[in-house]
Amino acid sequence: MNRDEARLRVAIVAGLHADARRAAVEQLLRTVPGSVALHHDLTSAVDSTVHRTVRDARGLLGSGDAPLVNDCACCALREDLVPELLRLAQEGRHRLAVVELWDSVEPQAMAAVVAAAGAPLALTGVATAVDPALVLPYLSNGDDLADIGLAAAPTDQRTVAGTFARQLEYPTVIALADDDSCDEVADDTDHALLAQLTPGARSVRVESGGALGAALSAGFDVAAAAARVHPACALLPQSCDEHGVGTFVWRRERPFHPQRLYAALEDLTCAAARSRGRFWLADRPDTLLSWDAAGGALCVEPAGPWLAALPDAAWDMVPAERRLAASVDWHPEHGDRCQHLTFTSPGLDRDGLQALLDSCLLTDDEYAAGRDCWRQLPHAFDDLLDPVT
Repeated sequence: MNRDEARLRVAIVAGLHADARRAAVEQLLRTVPGSVALHHDLTSAVDSTVHRTVRDARGLLGSGDAPLVNDCACCALREDLVPELLRLAQEGRHRLAVVELWDSVEPQAMAAVVAAAGAPLALTGVATAVDPALVLPYLSNGDDLADIGLAAAPTDQRTVAGTFARQLEYPTVIALADDDSCDEVADDTDHALLAQLTPGARSVRVESGGALGAALSAGFDVAAAAARVHPACALLPQSCDEHGVGTFVWRRERPFHPQRLYAALEDLTCAAARSRGRFWLADRPDTLLSWDAAGGALCVEPAGPWLAALPDAAWDMVPAERRLAASVDWHPEHGDRCQHLTFTSPGLDRDGLQALLDSCLLTDDEYAAGRDCWRQLPHAFDDLLDPVT
């Protein structure tokens, strides 16, 4: 047996659409010989308990409970999942371990956990299972996960829309599973919205024979996947208008006036089902800021310095993906500082969005005053970026 054959392939299947996720896992168990599925149920996470099951196509192979470590679902899974995978690898009876994540667990953190374990485990694919008819309703749902019983820990403060958006944007495979029992049937608009939101993923129908298994066995690069969603070099949607769904890409070199942008936040947040990207404020010219909006809620966070703000000696410590992204639109004065925001939604008002965003930039006179004057502008974002703890 060679080294590759001795490894246990691991595929992760995530998704808030529980029926679609289960359908994808069942398909893998049926079509991939020697496959086994592991699932950690966090329904009792609020009581600090995680329930694990292991099964194959014929039924349950084993189960057990694990404590919730430090009120952290990922910590609990890290402590219990990897030992279970290593045990399965040592048994040598399985060719593929399918890690079915619980509803609100996001795949990025768990992919990093599996990849860090190294041999004999080999992470070969990450998918999010989706019912296309439910994409817009979930992206529009601003409820807290805790309010609907889907919190992954007692301290979980995430929303449905934000969690779902991150589940969509990280994997390289989107497993499409229409729910025939649902009153809502996916149409061209639903599929167009999903396609525009996931430019870095391949869509595979769950029912398409062994195609899903093949897609999840092709290999997975954790570093590249992390770069695709990092604000500094994220693979953002391209401009598109199809079946009533539009993606508007707004790029500018001039910084935002902090007060004018802050005043426009509510209108900008509600202008699209999903918006994200990176931007800069005139009063914080060295800080790269991330824009992450879904479900009527916006998260604005610092994502480190712009490369242009770093000394040359620090560039060697920056991932190659980020250096490449910065070089594409390097400005002779501002370097990689830029506005790059994308808005995706049915019925998108492109002209209105462009006019509102442009109105938030520095005027010619403000821009000409220079950075020393920019730094003296009112710091409207202090409450968001520098909260008092």
